[in-house]
Amino acid sequence: MLLKILINYIVGYVSISIEGYYIERFINTCISKKIVIWNIKRKKSSLIYANIGIKDFKRLKDVAKKTKCRINIEEKKGLPFIFNKYKKRRVFVLLLSALFIVIIGLSQFIWNIEIICSDNINKEEIISCLEKNGLSTGKFKASIDTKNIVSKIRLERNDIAWMGINIDGTNARVEIVEADKKPDIIDPEDYCNIISDKEAVITKIVPKNGTATVKVGDVVKKGTILIGGWIEGKYTGTRYVHSEGEIQAKVWYSKKEKISLNQEVTKETRTSRKKI
Repeated sequence: MLLKILINYIVGYVSISIEGYYIERFINTCISKKIVIWNIKRKKSSLIYANIGIKDFKRLKDVAKKTKCRINIEEKKGLPFIFNKYKKRRVFVLLLSALFIVIIGLSQFIWNIEIICSDNINKEEIISCLEKNGLSTGKFKASIDTKNIVSKIRLERNDIAWMGINIDGTNARVEIVEADKKPDIIDPEDYCNIISDKEAVITKIVPKNGTATVKVGDVVKKGTILIGGWIEGKYTGTRYVHSEGEIQAKVWYSKKEKISLNQEVTKETRTSRKKI
């Protein structure tokens, strides 16, 4: 139904008035003959207004005759009548049509690329990678394979954990999540200490290789050695080892917030009052 109304707008339709004593019979006959009328408004019991396509309007003559109704054209609408109205202004119509075509044509290309990423990722490098793999301003949208572009760039760069490209109209929105840097891997045979990376209170420490330098209950600062990479033996002396162990600690965080001296707090009293 909606599609047919849209088509009628393109090919043209008319607003009509139908007057007679058998209005309901007129509408039912139109329905049975599959004559589409819409936007029906009743003015009074014997008068209604409605819209109908040009082709269907030509079929109303027999329906009006059978139901003894009179039909008048109130207004002509749709593209054919608009073009007919400006028929004498051909240059204006041609320019308007050309502008309409240009706008539709331009909307099929990408004209803006927005990159959302952390400050650690160079946006100019990302733009260069996108252009190399088929996404740039002025690119025809239908020729862009976003999945292929994402796959290629992720293989090229190790600093990207996730990447997504969303095309909305003439805009391409590129979102990037930075990958965490790989930790330095220490050879198990190399000498090393286990140190604290923040201030904490030790609640458990079990050295498996090396020597514990703190005990349960100690407050340690950032950089404090917790398990040293050495073992002192009575006969072997000091041996330097790759420290290992299990450590648990309580860490606290502080937050500052301003609170006014006087505050209004709403609290439910669970009391009620009735007014008549």
